[in-house]
Amino acid sequence: MRRILLLENDERLRRELLLGLHDHGIEGESVADASAIGAVWQQGEAGVVVVGPGSLTGLGALARELRGLGAAGTARGAAAREPALVALVPAEADGLDVIRQGAHDFVLASAGVDALVTSLRKQEALRGRAVARAPGPSQAEESAAAAVERFVGQSPKINALLAQVRRFAAVPSAVLVGGESGTGKELVARALHEQSPWRRGPFVPVNCGAIPAGLIESELFGHERGAFTDAVRDKRGLFEVADGGTLFLDEIADLPLALQAKLLRVLQDGSVRRVGATDDVQVRVRVVAATARDLQVEVRAGRFREDLYYRLAGLEIQIPALRERREDIPRLVAHFLERSCVRLGLPARQVDPEAMKILVAYDWPGNVRELENTIERAAVLCADDRVDVASLPERLLAATGAVEEESGSEADHSGEVVIPGPELSIKRASREIEESLIRRALARTQGNRVRAAELLEISHRALLYKIKDYGIEIGPRRRGAVPKSDA
Repeated sequence: MRRILLLENDERLRRELLLGLHDHGIEGESVADASAIGAVWQQGEAGVVVVGPGSLTGLGALARELRGLGAAGTARGAAAREPALVALVPAEADGLDVIRQGAHDFVLASAGVDALVTSLRKQEALRGRAVARAPGPSQAEESAAAAVERFVGQSPKINALLAQVRRFAAVPSAVLVGGESGTGKELVARALHEQSPWRRGPFVPVNCGAIPAGLIESELFGHERGAFTDAVRDKRGLFEVADGGTLFLDEIADLPLALQAKLLRVLQDGSVRRVGATDDVQVRVRVVAATARDLQVEVRAGRFREDLYYRLAGLEIQIPALRERREDIPRLVAHFLERSCVRLGLPARQVDPEAMKILVAYDWPGNVRELENTIERAAVLCADDRVDVASLPERLLAATGAVEEESGSEADHSGEVVIPGPELSIKRASREIEESLIRRALARTQGNRVRAAELLEISHRALLYKIKDYGIEIGPRRRGAVPKSDA
């Protein structure tokens, strides 16, 4: 996806939106004032400009400025076009008003980042620059090969998965991709697309659970002008946008029952009917659906149509959980660590053997996504360019039994809390426990106060204050806490 430019005057919201977009693989820049957009544009043209709810005033003037910037780029002979303008509107605002002012689409701010991502990718597809743009023949072959290389690992389960992807890619039938959250279902969908005869067409992903129930039919199938109160113009649905390519329906189990029947009809005869229309539109779309739920359970519960399930499950790919292919974890760790260091501008890091043992032993309920986030965190927190045990989150140490049993533990074998010393004063006992925990955190992190604050789940500033308050000294040689009796 081309560069995203975010305009929002609220710093906290800007940061949250950029982080959310980054989690979806979309990079962007942000500005707090519309007057800065022209200067930022000159540094590299953006494909989409997102306007946050705090910066909607003056939207019409911004739309005119963007049209002018696009026209200027075209006049210079550049391949530039006017960027798409997407507005994030609060629930009480009139979405149609921002359309009238020149926005190409609007998203309710309360719908979250997933809904914004759906809109961004739809705008890219509408402008002929879908996530998988139409490459030439040789580029397409390279893209297909790269799709397989994105799967890091050489375990038997991964090799079997890749073999399935290769076999299913050339078949026009719908494919159902299953697997726990974080296993990489969209990655499989992209690989199916990039190795298929439809790779020159768009890849259009949509999260069925991220779009409000009242809007999802219009999003998928489109609508005619006048079909309902706010339908002031014709709108193509995502099936039409994906014509000639692949439509990825993530979280298919969240699709309402009424729309499941309409989806079944598209799969059977390749035609869609816009809301309010009387005629069908023929589309050539390869559908890949994904879910983290057991659809057979959903069928028995009456939440998913049985005929649609069997239509989708003819070709089914089940992605193994990370705990089922532990032999791939060291390779994944090295991959994510290298990528995090490059992206964050950090020196190259290594992983201590003891830390690697914990990473391999942990069950990873969040799968590859959780591993990637853990490694990025460790790359930031580690000392001396080495990811050690102290760099890892407490939950990993506790789950793998790496947390050392220490004398004076807060709990005895019966689970009852043990109060240090003979004190019955809650205030004094609380201070003793707090001081003991701080000393243990500093000892475990070898005096690294930033990491100790992370373990204690308090701010760095609060930790510095408490170290001074309790008179805790940091040793100059090993940078650990100078031992002092906790009794």
